[in-house]
Amino acid sequence: MKERVTLNKKEQKRLMVVNQVERGVMTAREAAEVLGLSLRHVRRILAAYRKEGAQALAHGNWGRKPCNTLDESLKKRVVELAQSTYAGCNVQHFTELLAERENIPLSRSSVRLILLGAGIKSPRRRRAPKHRSRRERYPREGMLLQIDGSDHDWLEGRGPRLSLVGAIDDATGEVPYALFRDEEDAQGYTLLLRYIVESQGIPEALYHDGHGIFERSRKEPESLEEQLMGKRKPTQFGRIMEELGIISITSLSPQARGRIERLWGTFQDRLVSELRIAGASNREEANRVLWSFLPRYNPRFVVPAAEPGSAYREPPESFNPEEVFCFKYQRTVGRDNVVRFGEHRLQIMPTNGRLSYVKARVEVHERMDGSLAVYYKGQCLLTKPAPAEAPVLRVRNTSRLIPGASEPLESAPPIANRILKPKATHPYKPAPNHPWR
Repeated sequence: MKERVTLNKKEQKRLMVVNQVERGVMTAREAAEVLGLSLRHVRRILAAYRKEGAQALAHGNWGRKPCNTLDESLKKRVVELAQSTYAGCNVQHFTELLAERENIPLSRSSVRLILLGAGIKSPRRRRAPKHRSRRERYPREGMLLQIDGSDHDWLEGRGPRLSLVGAIDDATGEVPYALFRDEEDAQGYTLLLRYIVESQGIPEALYHDGHGIFERSRKEPESLEEQLMGKRKPTQFGRIMEELGIISITSLSPQARGRIERLWGTFQDRLVSELRIAGASNREEANRVLWSFLPRYNPRFVVPAAEPGSAYREPPESFNPEEVFCFKYQRTVGRDNVVRFGEHRLQIMPTNGRLSYVKARVEVHERMDGSLAVYYKGQCLLTKPAPAEAPVLRVRNTSRLIPGASEPLESAPPIANRILKPKATHPYKPAPNHPWR
């Protein structure tokens, strides 16, 4: 039985031309022009064809296994990891995790072909892009930070629903800091900005949405004090930006904050997978995973700024973060030199040679650790917890023992729990000799 030879289109064309040369229809020089080869190479092909037949025209590597072919056991291992430990990771992230944690260095295209061959597609779906004009990045690092919060099921049902509060530099795409919170709140943004100021410096501007944390709603009526001042009083976070000299810029749409919105899309893919792999089930564990993830994320996704240098400003020497990164409230001191703040009562002690602060207008600082401090004209006053106020009279609820009785009677129900029956009322009927009759 003759051996079967498989030729591609290029090799089939050469076979047709070689047969015409053998039949004398075409010369070797004409064949060289038709095939685009040299005369010497055509003669070499003719010699091999006369010796081995059509098999001489087939490529020498036909049927051989490529030297860079991946082992089947390795492919099987990659598929198993993609379906178990790293399920839900996209192809690029999965490729990085294989190299970092499993010591399997493969290219993204190789991993993609392996997964497609096993019928595993990327879990992330991309929406069709819309045409929008692109804004140029700010030229230097620290000129503009975009800040926002993302409410998402970060723990995938293993724990409570959390909000991720973070910032991204507009010039480089670096994420200087982020943290998980139970909800998007002013304290979370204050902790975020404090870390950035202490580690990087004071940025020139913050780009944010119209959340009530950053600015008061226009629908909220102005107070009399605001009408006299001619401007709205800032929120607590807005006051912090004013004291630091940070420009506040409000965006009018999520598309305008596209850089941080795309960051949340990336984190909801990559960070969710990292949290799943680590088995995080609460906010503390999620923050530990997040803070170990950021040093690996930034070097990969940061881009160089258009201009060298940093626009972050160093805080002044007299800068005290405890006096800036806090919530401030105005209070009036009572006649007993006690300041009321919610359920707390603070007794002001004699300070700076002044014995009494009765009726003085003071400022209560609620710090991020929950402690309270009282300030008067920029000076911190000595305080201590005030004695408890007179308690409300409690309802008597004790057993009564009647002389001669063997057992005490059951205690009377508290007055607050007694159901008082309303007295029957009758319409007033005037007397027959009433003067208005």
